[in-house]
Amino acid sequence: MEIETLDELDDHLASDASLRGLRLQDLDLTGYGDRLAERGDLTGLVVLGGTVPVPVAELLIARGAIIFPGIADAPVDPWRGLYLPSDLYDGLEQGYPHTRDARTYAWSLDARLRTDAYCTLVRAIHDDSVTDALDELVFGRSVVGIMGGHAVQRDSAAYASAAGLGHALADEGHLVATGGGPGAMEAANLGALCRDRATLEEALRRIATVPGFRPDVTAWADTALAVRRAVTADEPPAPTDTLGPSARSLGIPTWFYGHEPPNVFCDVIAKYFSNAIREEGLLTRSDAGIVVLGGAAGTVQEIFQAVTPLYYAAGEEPLPPLVLVGREHWTERVPVWPALTAIAAGRPMAEAIHLVDRVEDVLTLLPSPATAA
Repeated sequence: MEIETLDELDDHLASDASLRGLRLQDLDLTGYGDRLAERGDLTGLVVLGGTVPVPVAELLIARGAIIFPGIADAPVDPWRGLYLPSDLYDGLEQGYPHTRDARTYAWSLDARLRTDAYCTLVRAIHDDSVTDALDELVFGRSVVGIMGGHAVQRDSAAYASAAGLGHALADEGHLVATGGGPGAMEAANLGALCRDRATLEEALRRIATVPGFRPDVTAWADTALAVRRAVTADEPPAPTDTLGPSARSLGIPTWFYGHEPPNVFCDVIAKYFSNAIREEGLLTRSDAGIVVLGGAAGTVQEIFQAVTPLYYAAGEEPLPPLVLVGREHWTERVPVWPALTAIAAGRPMAEAIHLVDRVEDVLTLLPSPATAA
């Protein structure tokens, strides 16, 4: 059982229930020494991060508890879970290399850290904390995944189209999930962030002044943050742990592709060190379907990763749709569609895959949020 707030801990201590098996996550245990000491044997209690004064730590260890301390020399807090865009772009005023996002990427690439067991543990704990918080965020929501290439420029028709799709899905009540990066992913998150078409049109006009993240990520991110501030000017900021019901979109990026900066238009960001966990998490949580816009190698990988469970499904329940957008792209330039239809022949999967020419054709192929949730 995880205890994530001091109120939860107070209630548990007041109930006289056993502490064995509890996980105290990221709590300030200052002043809790006497109350914990009253419990005698603390074997099986695990303290994960947080603030643990030395006398409390000595008590816990002496009574059999296990303590995983906070990490002082890593650029991330492995216990924190999800991020807001402002968390990852803290320090941008000094240039993108000074942000938490860029520093974390550099830390993850350090050759000395790749085989260091301590740092491997930090990354694993971090990604597990993200997964735990992400599960809580999406619980009860109808999630539609949007996949697409990172190279789509902000001043292009493809970008505007992806933004329109994200806006329409969020207005329908779906939670829009993307890979959290630039290009089509950013466009979909921007569309979901905007509450009306007029706001979206103005945001598209302003964002187009810096079309891509190369060669200057700082200018790219700075422009986006200015647009975000304009779009959300009337909305008070909300902590990540209260966003579940109100979030319109989320991004699930990875430091594995650290050269692709995260976009700032997600309501919340679940950023991973492990790309394998990130990919699986994004696809499996898209319970209302996956929409695939134009893309290259990374997008093709995601398509076939999404196809595998569809292929092996028994067909006893309706399968979430997989919708590819762009007939010419997916039949000629990147001929994935012929392979999908060949694989699906004679299987329930054949009813779940679709190829359309326009994003406007996507909504009718997806279940309603009430049905999917």
